[in-house]
Amino acid sequence: MAKCDVCGKGIHFGNNVSHSHRRSNAIWNSNVQSVKCKVNGGTKRLHVCTRCLRSKAVERAV
Repeated sequence: MAKCDVCGKGIHFGNNVSHSHRRSNAIWNSNVQSVKCKVNGGTKRLHVCTRCLRSKAVERAV
């Protein structure tokens, strides 16, 4: 579960490249946190990436 509910940022795919230049598949997960947020006057638990949290794209519920 590495998908942001706000911006849609998800998993990135690529290759690990060794010193001998052999390649294997690699996956990088986004830093997604489960956070209580204010949504339509109520609170709801969302999966939000840390970039959206830092940029105040969502308002956290206390």
